[in-house]
Amino acid sequence: QVQLVESGGGLVQAGGSLRLSCAASGRTFTGSTMGWFRQAPGKERDFVAAIGWRRDSTYYADSVKGRFTISRENAKNTVFLQMNSLKPEDTAVYYCAVGYPITTARAMSAPGYTYWGQGTQVTVSS
Repeated sequence: QVQLVESGGGLVQAGGSLRLSCAASGRTFTGSTMGWFRQAPGKERDFVAAIGWRRDSTYYADSVKGRFTISRENAKNTVFLQMNSLKPEDTAVYYCAVGYPITTARAMSAPGYTYWGQGTQVTVSS
C-alpha cells in the first residue's frame, strides 16, 4: 500500500527556517506531481507548493513565494520543502501529497492529489 511519511516539522522562531521531507513508498510514482498543503486550526487545507515529475514545473501559493522552495528526488520518491523567513501565520499542519493532476489549477488544489501523508506540525513563534 502507498505510504507518505513527512518529517522535519517543529517549533521555530519567526524569521527562522525549517526543511520538511516526505518519503513516498508502495508503488512507482513515475510522472507524478508532488505537493505540499497546510491546514491551520479552524481553517481549510490550503495549497502551499507543488513540483512536476521533471522538476521543471513548480507552483507556489502567493503567501509563500520567495520564502519557500520545493524540490524532489525521484530516485528516492522524496519531496522537500525548504521554508525560510518563517512567520507566525505559517503555523499549521503540513501535508505532502502525490497525484497526477492534468492542469495547473488541479496541481494547486487538493482534489488533484490521490495520496496523502499524515501531516507534520510546524509552529512559528513570534
